[in-house]
Parts: sequence; structure tokens; C-alpha cells
Amino acid sequence: MVPLWKTAPSPVLFVQFFMQKTGQIGITFSNVFCMKITEYIKNSIDRFPRGYVFTCSDFVERVESKEALVKALNRLAGSGRIVKLAKGRYYKPEQSPFGELEPDQYQVVKDLLERNGKVIGYLTGLSIYNSLGLTTQVGSIIQIGRNEVRSSFQRGKYPISFVKQKNSITRENIPLLQLLDSLRCIKKIPDSSVQNSCKILQNLISDLSEKKQKLLIRLAMKYPPATRALLGAMLCDLGRDEITEKLKKSLNPLTSYTNPGISEVLLSASEWNVK
Repeated sequence: MVPLWKTAPSPVLFVQFFMQKTGQIGITFSNVFCMKITEYIKNSIDRFPRGYVFTCSDFVERVESKEALVKALNRLAGSGRIVKLAKGRYYKPEQSPFGELEPDQYQVVKDLLERNGKVIGYLTGLSIYNSLGLTTQVGSIIQIGRNEVRSSFQRGKYPISFVKQKNSITRENIPLLQLLDSLRCIKKIPDSSVQNSCKILQNLISDLSEKKQKLLIRLAMKYPPATRALLGAMLCDLGRDEITEKLKKSLNPLTSYTNPGISEVLLSASEWNVK
């Protein structure tokens, strides 16, 4: 049997409908209103995947009073049913044998990565180094690549910072931008040597199709010369000399780029003045 409240198009009309059907004139509008909002929110949250970060906008289709909605969410957070990540942001906690799991970093900042279905940013920095296998460390700092950057700020326990990306950001090129960001910061990757990071990144680049390797070169043209030189040396070692001409021409032949120990893993390093 379908619950009475689901047959009403809104919480407000439900109360009128409820009182007409049951004759419970003594019940207050406020009590029924809040009760049904909370019931609707609980049912909705039960359908969310664990770790999903949600806001008031996830409920606006059925809840017309934002004030009542916020109060209901805060009550649920107070009871431990959901966790308040930051002002107006909540998630359903997931338990593991080691304790409560945090939402993944994409969920924490997804509103900063996508707007109205359009990609406006991407995750970079330590979380990406970890996902690429470059380091075992996972930090709480979330770094985002954007065309238009903004000041750093705090979201709950997470410091959020931004890095300027000069290329257009698309779903297709995000993995390539993340590779280039890792090349650019290869000396700063924690818990890893330059040589080890170089080997891992070169393997990832070798797995790319020729089309994506060419796109990688095109994107690299808006990165610092040291990044372009390192990419060129890697591609030459992979036997892709024929596609590196554009990279070579973009570099000053009199400039050298320091990456200690890189010549131990890249035979072509000296050809690209990488030392």
C-alpha cells in the first residue's frame, strides 16, 4: 500500500490532505510538516551510496522549506545517522574494520570540478600521485587544477588549494594533464625517488595510444620547459623520436634541466639537456 504522504505533491499539501483524511485536527501543522520532511530525507539518504556527499539541493524537488530541510539534516547529523562535512554538506558514513571511512576526495570537492554538467577542474597533487602508484602517502590536502584559480580555503578538515592550468580542461584530457602535473613536480613527490617516479610515469606514457601521446605533447607545450624536456627524453627512450620534434624545437638548446639521477633511467636524458 502506498503511504498517504507519497500521494501528495508537496509536504504542505500533504498536511492538508492528512488532516482531511484522518480528522486529526489537534495535530499541529509544524509537527506533521517536520515529521514528513525527516521521513522523506531519511528514505532518500538510504538510497544514497556510502560516502556520497550531498547538500540541500539533493532534496529541493520535494521539500519547499529550506529552513526545515536544514534543521532536519542537522538533527540527523546530531544523531550520527549522517556526518556534517562542512556548512551545508553532509555524507552517509561507511564503517570498516578500521573505523569510519572518509568520503573520497572527488566527493568532497565535486562542486569545484563540475558545474551544470561541464568540467571546470580536476584533482591533482598528492591524491593523484597516490592513484598513479607514485607514492604510498595520502594527504588531507586537496589540490585542484583550474583555468581560473581562487584563494585556498578550508572545507571541514580538508585544506583546498588550486593550481593554474593553461590548457582547456576536458574529460578526455584530464588523465593526460595529471600525468604532466606529475612530470612537472617529479622532484616533489613524497616517499619516492626521481628515478622510481620516472620509471612509473614512462610506463604509463608507453601504455597510451599514439593519438594520446600526440595529444600529451600538444598539452605539454603549455607546461614549463623542464617538463617538456623530460617528456621528450621519455618518449625518445620509448622509440617515439618521430613525434617529439615539436617538443625539441620549443626548448632553448643552451638551457639544461636538473633532475638528479635521471640519466640512470633515461638513456636519452643528455640529448634533452636533462641532467
